[in-house]
Amino acid sequence: MDVMGTVALITGGASGLGAATARRLFDAGASVVLIDLPSSAGAAFAAELNGTGAGPSDGTSLSVRASGGPTAVFVPADVTDEAQVQAAVDAAVALGPLRIVVNCAGIATPGKVLGREGVLPLAAFSRVIQVNLIGTFNVLRLAAAAMVSTEPVSTGLGGPERGVIINTASVAAFDGQIGQPAYSASKGAVAAMTLPLAREFARSLVRVVTIAPGIFETPMMATLSQAAQDSLGLQVPHPSRLGKPAEYANLVAHIVENAMLNGETIRLDGAIRMGPK
Repeated sequence: MDVMGTVALITGGASGLGAATARRLFDAGASVVLIDLPSSAGAAFAAELNGTGAGPSDGTSLSVRASGGPTAVFVPADVTDEAQVQAAVDAAVALGPLRIVVNCAGIATPGKVLGREGVLPLAAFSRVIQVNLIGTFNVLRLAAAAMVSTEPVSTGLGGPERGVIINTASVAAFDGQIGQPAYSASKGAVAAMTLPLAREFARSLVRVVTIAPGIFETPMMATLSQAAQDSLGLQVPHPSRLGKPAEYANLVAHIVENAMLNGETIRLDGAIRMGPK
């Protein structure tokens, strides 16, 4: 499917993997709707993409259509909130055919089941599941309802399609470390629902693919010291460094363009296999 002329809905779109994806798809001719928290830099980033400079400081949505070009829109929303996500989907549909959904929003709150401060609070575990799994599902279900109403387009190699949903898991879904029971459970579930979703949406000509990144340069990673980041990068067999958000975004673009990618979870990790800790 050609990216040009489509509309893409991207969660976590104000920074990290989501921002890199938004920039990559926008540069390829897609209008992008960025979902992120009101406290994020989403409005400023949308303004940057649109070439209008700094956006409003109050976190309100912003959209400016360049002459004949794509548009970037920021819709502040919590991915676990049905009404807020529906508003973002409506904003995407207003721009044109919603054909691309990329779920990048997530949290990585660590915690051992039996830690120094006692048993892991159930609320802490539930919060990670709520954002990473329920939030992902909330976005894809509402976006899918809009996507299946679009007219099919040719893939260029034979056979029509309506769109593609790309979710983000993690290598922690397969080799989670000590202190990651909640995170690994949430990302493992995202990977696990990929095939059943792809099978269900096949009749509607919508593909579902999941990316499982390894260790990437993201805002979460930036909280670590440079020495810690360098140490993690050296654990990657090849290339021995942290992944770049642009590399994630490039894979997203390829998935959109390659109609045979469906129902699969793709590790993007430089061949790393995480140790116990």
